[in-house]
Amino acid sequence: MSAAHDHGHSHGPTLARAGERHRRPLTIAFVLIGAFFVVEAVAGVLTNSLALLSDAGHMLTDVIGLGMALAAIQLATRYQSDTRSSANSHTFGLYRLEILAAFVNSLLLFAVAIWVLVEAVRRLFDEPEVLGIPMLVVATLGLAVNVVAFFLLREGSKESLNIEGAYLEVLADGVGSVGVILAAILLQVFGWSWVDPVIGAAIGLWILPRTYRLGRQAVRVLLQAAPAHIDVHALEADLATIPGVVDVHDLHVWTLTSEMEAASAHLMTGADTDAHSVLDQARHLLHDRYGIEHGTFQVEPDTHEGCREISW
Repeated sequence: MSAAHDHGHSHGPTLARAGERHRRPLTIAFVLIGAFFVVEAVAGVLTNSLALLSDAGHMLTDVIGLGMALAAIQLATRYQSDTRSSANSHTFGLYRLEILAAFVNSLLLFAVAIWVLVEAVRRLFDEPEVLGIPMLVVATLGLAVNVVAFFLLREGSKESLNIEGAYLEVLADGVGSVGVILAAILLQVFGWSWVDPVIGAAIGLWILPRTYRLGRQAVRVLLQAAPAHIDVHALEADLATIPGVVDVHDLHVWTLTSEMEAASAHLMTGADTDAHSVLDQARHLLHDRYGIEHGTFQVEPDTHEGCREISW
């Protein structure tokens, strides 16, 4: 079959080139936000500002997100340049590390959000003194750093899903910085000490839904669930309509990492069916109708026995 059947391999290299083209601005954004995270965290402790500390916690997740993006590019490039030795032990590459990191990131986000909410409730009753002017200065500088990173990553976000994730993290953190600036202004003008914990809690509440979505997506991938946008029953029915196919079984669809989905299935065919034609039609169906570029099919004649005896 290998003489007449052609495999496409454009997907992986295309992703790597897109990431490589934007590695430099991603690195600059990572360094900028990482350095300012330290500044904001220290300032939050010194000014006793919960809003500033909660924004620093969110900025920490930005650092992790940018770091994951850079790591994914590095690992993909390394794997492509050394596939012969790596493939022996990592037959699917190292792409799943990105998903594991995303899951850890979601746990960290959840912990930060819960801490901010608990601390906000405590401070509503204690009303500790908050230094408004230093808080305003640091928050304004933080917003400036986010704006710079925003423009650095904007172009790359149009080409790479990996960089788009980092871009959205920076955009979201910019919203948090605006909230801290608002709290600082109200505190300075009106002396409302309750504004700081209230806005800090609002940022924490804003983080929680994003944390849930990130964690849910990571768990779905780790459990090898079918992508949410793919109807597995419809895919099975479509494969069954290929001329010569009399049965479809052992159909599996899963996500390896972002924008890398795969499928496998057994296609039972009638007598004298051209297996090459069935393979090509199945591959084109996956690509054109479902956006899946990696499909593995076992074409077997309807006289074949033993396939259904698999115990799991």
